[in-house]
Amino acid sequence: MMWDFWSLNPESLHQVMILMSDRGTPHGHRHMNGYGSHTFSMINAKNEKVWVKFYFKTMQGIKNFTNDEAAEMKAKDADFAQRDLVEAIDRKDFPKWAVKIQVMTDEQAHNSTFNPFDLTKIWPHGDFPLIDVGIMELNQIPKNYFADVEQSAFAPAHVVDGISYSPDKMLQGRLLSYPDAHRYRLGVNYEQIPVNRCPYMVANYERDGHMNISGNGEDNPNYYPNSFDDIYVDTNYKEQPMVLDSNIADWFDRNGEGDNDHYTQPGLLFNKAMNDYDRHNLVSNVVGAMSGISGEKKILLLTGNYVIFSVPM
Repeated sequence: MMWDFWSLNPESLHQVMILMSDRGTPHGHRHMNGYGSHTFSMINAKNEKVWVKFYFKTMQGIKNFTNDEAAEMKAKDADFAQRDLVEAIDRKDFPKWAVKIQVMTDEQAHNSTFNPFDLTKIWPHGDFPLIDVGIMELNQIPKNYFADVEQSAFAPAHVVDGISYSPDKMLQGRLLSYPDAHRYRLGVNYEQIPVNRCPYMVANYERDGHMNISGNGEDNPNYYPNSFDDIYVDTNYKEQPMVLDSNIADWFDRNGEGDNDHYTQPGLLFNKAMNDYDRHNLVSNVVGAMSGISGEKKILLLTGNYVIFSVPM
């Protein structure tokens, strides 16, 4: 298959450079960070909203394989990452991650030179410093892998009090697509499976369907309870409407103002965040991955003063 690097879209360049660096071959789950990518929101008791990004910083330290080391480990133990995690928990060396957030006000979002809701963009830490929230610790191994892992159904639509969504376009798509994928994979009643069952689930009118195990609403009528049944409605869960910048519905160019700079952040990643060793391995990994490409055209990618690759296409 012929791989045109630019067909990955220049907007993805920052993420692809991370992937093709040694960060793309972490030394197991314990030694890698977790990045939320999407922009969410937080809402306090006064209904004041801010935009947030979530981070999980490994407290075991960043540790990566080189590409050659990863290939060797894959041949030796394809389950290395999972085995390393399980064995660490078994010996009570519980892996931990520092949970942090970045916070941006609505005013800062409006004045930002980049689109803060574009998941291919990062929020500069100098402008939006990481704020400590707590520590996530993995200290228990699932008792049954199929029941507790294979059947688990994570989705960004599942949020807790105080956390909500944003105009992030990819997030908006995933709010629908992830639960839809679970319905296909696990069945329409996947939220009744014990690992996914929420103890605070309210009546949602979901009845019938394959593998319904909740009693199916028993003898209650459809759409019960409702406004005629004198039920208590907690208005604290009603989020304030989002103020739109315009009342015009139209087609907009994805590369509009704030979206069209696809190279500044990848350039800073390559020239500032990476050292010579990181840059060398990134170049080596990209060239190695594309060395089998054949054809007449050549691809030339420049980042700063570095020629990353020039291969036939």
